[in-house]
Amino acid sequence: MKIDKVGVVGAGMMGSEIALVMALAGKAVRLTDRDGGLLDKAMAKLGKVLDKGIERGFYQPEDKERALANLTPTSDIKDFSDSDMVIEAVFEDEEVKAEIFRQLDSIVPADCILSSNTSSISITVLSSYVSEARRAKFLGTHFFSPVSRMALVEVIAALDTAPETIDVVMALAEEAGKTPVKVKDVVGFAVNRLIHTFWIEATRLVEEGVATPEDIDTACKLGMGLPIGPFRLMDAVTNNLTLDVQEILHEAYGPRFMPRPLLKQMVKAGYNGRRDGKGWYRYDDKAG
Repeated sequence: MKIDKVGVVGAGMMGSEIALVMALAGKAVRLTDRDGGLLDKAMAKLGKVLDKGIERGFYQPEDKERALANLTPTSDIKDFSDSDMVIEAVFEDEEVKAEIFRQLDSIVPADCILSSNTSSISITVLSSYVSEARRAKFLGTHFFSPVSRMALVEVIAALDTAPETIDVVMALAEEAGKTPVKVKDVVGFAVNRLIHTFWIEATRLVEEGVATPEDIDTACKLGMGLPIGPFRLMDAVTNNLTLDVQEILHEAYGPRFMPRPLLKQMVKAGYNGRRDGKGWYRYDDKAG
């Protein structure tokens, strides 16, 4: 099976850039969101992402022309009725995702592959919200932010996922310029279990007064060779999403993933990161 028509549900930072990389790969892409205003903002933001990529030499002007020609926003999920694959990329709420998959199950063709970009929820659990006949074509595709730059995709099989479904999606990821790795269906998968352990300890260091976020970021970049420090990265991912995922991991694995009080305090006070103008750092320009 070859994937030519891709639908993406969710026009936030992750979903919109997943749609972008698929459009750049030559796929006919439809992007939807229940918030029409967010859909309009996403299309404007993608134009800026492409322009910045052209300035930095990542893209050519013809790449922008091709991507935007291949990408169609829609407010009606029923427009996905001829899709070869649909990727769900809404926020980390199992009930919201469940309702989306119930809708898709009744809309898309029988041979359409369904996937979730969840960063922490079990793929097998999410597959239970579609009919048994479709579960062989259900899997997880966990992209990393920013999708336009990050090469990794974790590909996760549910209990009933057919091996050929994995093969098709691994090939699609490679077409989109990504490097896919197969990961077992456990809560948080592989990378998130590692990075949240790191973030929790980094936050604890700040709580204990060991060092400032700025100095920890500098130390991690210079002492560990990381391209970005943990606090800058949390601000980019958003602190509220970081907290949501840690709460899911805490429920699954216990105290080692207990969110730190400082992070909870910041999220409650609206310090969610660059998108909102303030997080571990202050930002003069909000990110889209």
